[in-house]
Amino acid sequence: MPAGNLTERQEKWFASVRAGLERDTGKAMDEWVAIARTCPEITHRARLKWLKDRHGLLQNRASQVIDAAFPPGMGWSDPDQLIANVWTDPSARKIFEAVDAAAAAPSGVTRTARKSYTAWSRKVQFAALRPLKTGGAMLGLALPVGADSRLEICRNESWSERLTMRTRLGAPSDVDHAVQAWLRAAWDRS
Repeated sequence: MPAGNLTERQEKWFASVRAGLERDTGKAMDEWVAIARTCPEITHRARLKWLKDRHGLLQNRASQVIDAAFPPGMGWSDPDQLIANVWTDPSARKIFEAVDAAAAAPSGVTRTARKSYTAWSRKVQFAALRPLKTGGAMLGLALPVGADSRLEICRNESWSERLTMRTRLGAPSDVDHAVQAWLRAAWDRS
């Protein structure tokens, strides 16, 4: 992932995964890239499974190898395109824009685009937003369980386990003073 799209902590984590790959496997990234390019699979998930089954690489290391072997990989190098791919529904895109403005209001916020959601971090992730198939978006927040009766406990979400509470947003107007306060409180905790 490019610098600027990651927090300092995330940059260190990605570097440690890459360093550990060579240390623990005895193969440099270039060697793993050459191996990955022999994979007969064409989808990211199938390539992950192939690297795990045939070579013992787990999710994080295999993802980095695939991203290096098949640029632009998961699209990390073009966060604006990832965001465009995730936020295709015009009404959901407006909710994203409202949350993005509120989440970025405090200083030191890094927005990170993922394949199925967008996340905001300071030192660590404090919020994430994903579109819903039924319309609207789901906002996850790094807040204590029970922080507000209008929030529910996160279940079965693909974002950080730090995001313990969530709420459904149906329109940009739902990003009201309460949501802004929750985002600020989650930012404070990050």
